[in-house]
Amino acid sequence: MATINIDRLLQAVISQGGSDIHITVGRPPVLRIDGRLRSLETKVLEPDDTTALMKSITPEKNQQELQEEGGTDFGFTYGEAGRFRVSVFRQKGNVTMVLRLIPSKILSFDEIGLPKICAALCRRPRGLFLVTGPTGSGKTTTLATMVNYINENLDRHIITIEEPIEYYHSHKKSIINQREVGIDVPSFTEALRRVLRMDPDVILVGELRDLETIEAALRAAETGHLVFSTLHTTSAAGTITRIIDVFPVNQQEQIRIQLGSNLMAVLSQVLCPLATGKGRIAGYEFMVVTPAIANLIRENKTYRIDSSIQTGRKLGMQLLDDHLWQLYEIGKITMAEMLDKARLPGALHDKATARLRTLKPHERPTEEEDFGPILRT
Repeated sequence: MATINIDRLLQAVISQGGSDIHITVGRPPVLRIDGRLRSLETKVLEPDDTTALMKSITPEKNQQELQEEGGTDFGFTYGEAGRFRVSVFRQKGNVTMVLRLIPSKILSFDEIGLPKICAALCRRPRGLFLVTGPTGSGKTTTLATMVNYINENLDRHIITIEEPIEYYHSHKKSIINQREVGIDVPSFTEALRRVLRMDPDVILVGELRDLETIEAALRAAETGHLVFSTLHTTSAAGTITRIIDVFPVNQQEQIRIQLGSNLMAVLSQVLCPLATGKGRIAGYEFMVVTPAIANLIRENKTYRIDSSIQTGRKLGMQLLDDHLWQLYEIGKITMAEMLDKARLPGALHDKATARLRTLKPHERPTEEEDFGPILRT
């Protein structure tokens, strides 16, 4: 019975255009569609239901990890539709699951709105390219697009280190080998320790989660490899600060020098629901490390990076708030959404208020649909 139920739930995510499904005791299954949560019209789940649903899809090894550690992660393929990344955990003694749909179709640069220069950066022989943003902001999709571009256009040996593997890539013009932490290799640290002996050209590390991983990624970039990875930071300058702060004070100057020499670009992104209510669009902050920005990193002047990004528009650089403003101005996102995702919402609010004063009464959006509750809190 559980298998039928899980199949129906997975099918519902796909048919309704959802990104995630939440399975927890005390509520019906809940889909996340365009960033918002929607309950399915089915029964409220009981402890036996969530346990049965978990057992119907969770490998034995992961069930054991759930028992011992209280949580486990894995991925599985679901027909032609794509893969699901699954997080299973206990709460209040009950089993809870969150499944994220990883579509089988890999999008192009144009389809996800990436800056044009990203294609040129993917052709570089060495350097560290970081894609950052909060959980669920599309970092994995962006990385899959860049890896696919290299795979289709260049003859490279690509190695990915992921936990779990999300997008499956097949060999095209490049050779691509994907290693799953916990199945193919015990840890990120072990995978990175061995990767340089595998004659790689391009290395994708799922996440820079600790000092050892960051050190290994920088070493790989320094020794002539193109390295892609992610961090949960929300700005280019903040990404540099976060990396440096991971290290002990006596190592920080050396890390600044390494970052200044090897960091190639930082792409920070957020996902915003479209003003129409259907679909989402990415807002980007994009920094290419020019000699001037490399000097700012080495000299510990990250507070001046934002102004360097503003003057680097010809390279496709932009600040997140400037891109959010553009999306708002052309009617793609509401003001409430722009202010919710902005780094400096106060400045954007003042700018938007000044713009609204220039509009005729019939051209102005209503406060409810545009300003939203955010401005009243």
